[in-house]
Amino acid sequence: MVKKVLSLLHKEITGLHQAAYLLGLFALSSQVLALIRDRILAAQFGAGNILDLYYAAFRIPDFIFVTVASLVSISVLIPYLIEQFQKSEEEAKEFINQIFTFFFLVIVSISALVFILTPFLLRFIFPSFASEDSFSDLVMLSRILLLSPIFLGFSNLLASITQINNRFFIYAISPILYNVGIIAGIVVLYPIMGLTGLVWGVVIGAVLHFGVQMPFVIQKKLLPTLSFPLRLDLVRKVVFNSVPRTIAVSSNEIAQLFLISFASFLAVGSISIFNFSFHLQSVPFSIIGVSYSLAAFPALTRLFSSGNIDKFLEQMIVSSRHIIFWSVPVSVMFVVLRAQIVRTILGAGKFGWSDTRLTAAALALFTISLIAQNMSTLFVKSYYSRGKTKIPLIINVISAFIIVIVSYGLVYVFNNDFFFRDFMESLLKVSDIPGTVVLMLPLGFSFGVIINAVVHWIAFHLEFKEYSKPVLRTLFQISGSSTIMGFVAYKFLDVFDDIFNLETLRGIFFQGFFSGIIGISTGVIVLYLLKSTELREVWKTLHKKIWKAKIVGPDAEL
Repeated sequence: MVKKVLSLLHKEITGLHQAAYLLGLFALSSQVLALIRDRILAAQFGAGNILDLYYAAFRIPDFIFVTVASLVSISVLIPYLIEQFQKSEEEAKEFINQIFTFFFLVIVSISALVFILTPFLLRFIFPSFASEDSFSDLVMLSRILLLSPIFLGFSNLLASITQINNRFFIYAISPILYNVGIIAGIVVLYPIMGLTGLVWGVVIGAVLHFGVQMPFVIQKKLLPTLSFPLRLDLVRKVVFNSVPRTIAVSSNEIAQLFLISFASFLAVGSISIFNFSFHLQSVPFSIIGVSYSLAAFPALTRLFSSGNIDKFLEQMIVSSRHIIFWSVPVSVMFVVLRAQIVRTILGAGKFGWSDTRLTAAALALFTISLIAQNMSTLFVKSYYSRGKTKIPLIINVISAFIIVIVSYGLVYVFNNDFFFRDFMESLLKVSDIPGTVVLMLPLGFSFGVIINAVVHWIAFHLEFKEYSKPVLRTLFQISGSSTIMGFVAYKFLDVFDDIFNLETLRGIFFQGFFSGIIGISTGVIVLYLLKSTELREVWKTLHKKIWKAKIVGPDAEL
């Protein structure tokens, strides 16, 4: 049994759809664990002050991760690693050691400085917490979580090595182990250690995320070590290339930081509502957008670096069509079945019906930008695969600025314009519960993300004129079938309303489950009648048994 597991971890996966579905399968497993994690948190604490504190404690460590740890991100390192391996394995080994040494010095130094400044930073970011007795707990939790970006950054460095060797199993299992650690913290450590047990579970998850990468890297004799003196010629070009990406990624993190800071001034539990709904919408984002972009990235990099532009464009078109194929119907189903999804996953213990309705409404507003999030991720990867970082930088910074300004404006209008507030509450069916102003934050987020995707699409189209026509054809076809699918699912909610007892979790689950199945079946039939190319390709790929993907020899150039 152990040998089978080890063999699975070391398999090399070829083929875009096989790799994407494999990553998607593991992403689904990871997200299931993440949902179990959120359900335990929701049941134990509800959308209240404790969870607001818990989620607020992540903001500074998360910001460090997306800024400093982006120095060793997969998107930045893979093109350089491919280049170094094409020269020789010795050159690649030296490059890895130099990057590891530089990253180690930077991340440890910054984390130590932030550890000292944590109280001052938190007072600035969350002034509403500064006067509360729980502020000391917030400081302590944030300081412990500073260990997380260190281990996750090291994991990113090792993941670059596993990715260029197409060991997607190893990369895909790491987030599963990360969530295992977090759940262990909630279930095992919290009863023993209190709030600190929650965050120590996060640290354990980060260590597992890092540790699972090590056996393969050790086997390849590429485990990084400290190497002095630093070769600035190697480090400098990576840093200069990563700075635009760092700013681009950190701009989105700053936007989320602002949104959560806004939420801290709203009703108690607003931060929790924002995070719960964001995590739920992240499930299809991780399974679809992240999986396809990760699977496509190494191939896009190789194709462009070898000058095969036609194949590069073909890979982008195929990836885009399949992202749309999955994203649009999932978005529609999440909007239609939002209450059933939230109640089934989070509806337990202290997480009440008002919390459910607010979270469901926020989920719907996040989900309307799902296709935009997925497409933006692919576009960004396509630019990074070509070594271009300025365009994603400019677009992401502008998008982040739009998110913050529009969210602030929506909160202001919501609080001061009765007609707008009544319209939004009626549309989302939350008119009779307090704290609805928090819904303006996911709405502002989605507005900015959609602008981001549109601008990225236009910029890419200006370079590759042949891109848009086949992708738009898929978009229109899938949108039409998904609209029919959503309408059917919505109507069957009323049918099953009279059949199942909606006062029970089982009744709510089966109402949503059967309505969804009937809606999805209708959508598939429509696509079949339209002779959807994507449907045929998905069917063909699923018959290849991706879990038994062929093991191939290493690239001769590596």
